[in-house]
Amino acid sequence: MLREFTCIMCPQGCDITVELDGTTITGITGNKCAKGEAYVTQEIENPMRNIATSVLIDGGELPLASVRLSNVIPKDRIFDVMAEIRRVELPAPVHEGDVAIHDVLGLGVDVIITKDVDAA
Repeated sequence: MLREFTCIMCPQGCDITVELDGTTITGITGNKCAKGEAYVTQEIENPMRNIATSVLIDGGELPLASVRLSNVIPKDRIFDVMAEIRRVELPAPVHEGDVAIHDVLGLGVDVIITKDVDAA
């Protein structure tokens, strides 16, 4: 079976074709650098993603502060992590770099504030 990917690891955006025998990779073509091979291997074996979203701020000059994850998580855990983030409401002020949730769902990843929000 053949699967096609567009690599997102560098600006080249290589069109990569992966040949699979069941779940085993038997060939990778089209990548112009080693990052492409690593990218498609991860996408097939254990796809990972990052999340950027926002959390509620209580008493802030803005009602929300943007957040991101400190590292990638398994793709199949995105909805679980988003549900956990939606439960959070932080008191103002919050500052870029503050940890909104430490070790979210035991995944070893923090939810980090990416925008300062001062108190109203």
